[in-house]
Amino acid sequence: MSGFVFNEKPIQIERGEGAYLYGDDGTEYLDMGASYACVPLGHNHPAVNEAVREQFADLTYVQASYPVETRTRLYDLLADTAPSDVDYTWLCNSGTEANEAALKFARSATGNSKIVATMQGFHGRTMGALATTWKNKYKKPYEPLMGDVEFVPYDDPEAMAEAIDDETAAVIVEPVQGEGGINPATREFLQTARVETAQQGAALIFDEVQTGMGRTGSLWASEWTDVVPDMITSAKGLGNGLPIGATLCREWIAKNYGSHASTFSGGPVVSAASEATVETILDEAVTENAAQVGSYIQERLHAELDDHVREVRGEGLMIGVEVGRGANRVLKELALNHGVLALPAGRTVVRLLPPLTITEDHADEVVEALVATVAEDDG
Repeated sequence: MSGFVFNEKPIQIERGEGAYLYGDDGTEYLDMGASYACVPLGHNHPAVNEAVREQFADLTYVQASYPVETRTRLYDLLADTAPSDVDYTWLCNSGTEANEAALKFARSATGNSKIVATMQGFHGRTMGALATTWKNKYKKPYEPLMGDVEFVPYDDPEAMAEAIDDETAAVIVEPVQGEGGINPATREFLQTARVETAQQGAALIFDEVQTGMGRTGSLWASEWTDVVPDMITSAKGLGNGLPIGATLCREWIAKNYGSHASTFSGGPVVSAASEATVETILDEAVTENAAQVGSYIQERLHAELDDHVREVRGEGLMIGVEVGRGANRVLKELALNHGVLALPAGRTVVRLLPPLTITEDHADEVVEALVATVAEDDG
């Protein structure tokens, strides 16, 4: 008998197609979680599949110190699509690794050690990223963690300004908190972080592991914030289901990054998947669809559920519905009674992170399921 170290769901998934997953018994599920935003183009996307097949036929893997055309093209593509002056890329395997690298780069480039993070923030589960994550339930079993981290209330410009001083190496912040409850930041908060870090010579890190790749209606959330950080971390949707992460940074960071490295940094196969993913998002107006359908879902949810839930909030297709009872109970009913898979964000928020290719028909399907689960039960 085999064992595993993970909490499993009671549904065994056999295959996926577009916005749908299929259980081993043939049951169809509308995937409104996209495995924590990891498949922005949906399941089994032909462009990504073909890119992976072609790369497999030529070269599966070679270390990053040897130039490979596929990886070089990805470097160029990310530099071209990132905000101005964020031109350098380090590739890895996950979001927590991307954040771990960003924290190390900041300390090396500034010579300082203090990190400013936010309450309710989530940045990963490795020891450095975990130290900047807020909730004790993630941290307590592994303490002591990396020190010299100060937490400030999310979306509090005054507290952010007060925390940043001449000993600060970096501020790490999500433009929209994911695990913390789908909380969008105001421009004032992010602009304050930008001004204060620039004055103190500290690095501003935008954790876009969840908000990036078109999730909020633009390729990078920093585009609608009008703030250009020193580093952007990305993962989840970057490879449409294949494990890849990236730390994008300005030149002053890249020149002083230290000696950080990773064996599997930007392997050819995952680089091919990522290149195909980003190009498809750009070529097929996926971000525009995320903005349009995201607005449609929120409008319908407000119309149907405002009297039955605490709040509906979000950006693009990163949406939170704060329910009046346990989110996990709602999620169970959605899955088992309506064939809709979604995610929690804390105890009271149902999180919707669907493929960015969904249509208004898919939106109607999930809204109707939520109304049946929340509004009718509440009534």
